[in-house]
Order: sequence, then structure tokens, then C-alpha cells
Amino acid sequence: MALLAGCVSPGRPTPPVTERPGPQAGSPAVDPDDPLMGRSAASLIALFGRPALDIHEGAARKLQFSGAACVLDLYLYAQRRGGEPVSTHADARLPDGRDADRAACAESLSRR
Repeated sequence: MALLAGCVSPGRPTPPVTERPGPQAGSPAVDPDDPLMGRSAASLIALFGRPALDIHEGAARKLQFSGAACVLDLYLYAQRRGGEPVSTHADARLPDGRDADRAACAESLSRR
């Protein structure tokens, strides 16, 4: 332990931690040009109906919507401490697991 004591500079104050505006650490930023991004869970459910899966893991939430044509996964994170989680990432795939066009998948699911 004595060896580690030499690595610390006594007398140097530690800078205060300040909260920064913007996304919470670890939460992806929202793409303003993507119509699926920035939506609340209530907004997504109103658009696509009841999700096939609704998974909460720590500060993250995953909503999965599925239909005959495709499966759409939307990931929601709060953009600031205490804020409402919004969609920040989406993946779409065909029923056989191959990648699908997100916009086309969202359109087909919203018409159900």
C-alpha cells in the first residue's frame, strides 16, 4: 500500500463534478431526422399497437413489435436524468432473421 501513496499528489484539490446538459452517460443521442427516434413508449404503442415484448433492463427499455412481414425492435433511454425514456435506436428484421428496411417494416406494422 505504501507504493500507491506516492502516486497521489497531496494538496491538489479534486475538481467538482458538475452535471452536464444533454444525454445521460451511456444513453445514445436521438437522430432528429429519423421519424422512429425520440418517441416515448406511449407514442410507439399508439402507433404500432401492443408490443410482443416489453423488456426493462436497468435504465434501458426494449419494445418489440412484430407482424407477418417483419420484427421491429426499438430501444428507449432517458436523455437526461429523470427524463422520460425515448427511442434512440431501432433494428428491423424479417421473420427468418435477415435484416429488413426499418422504414418499410415500421410502415407495415403501423397499418395493422
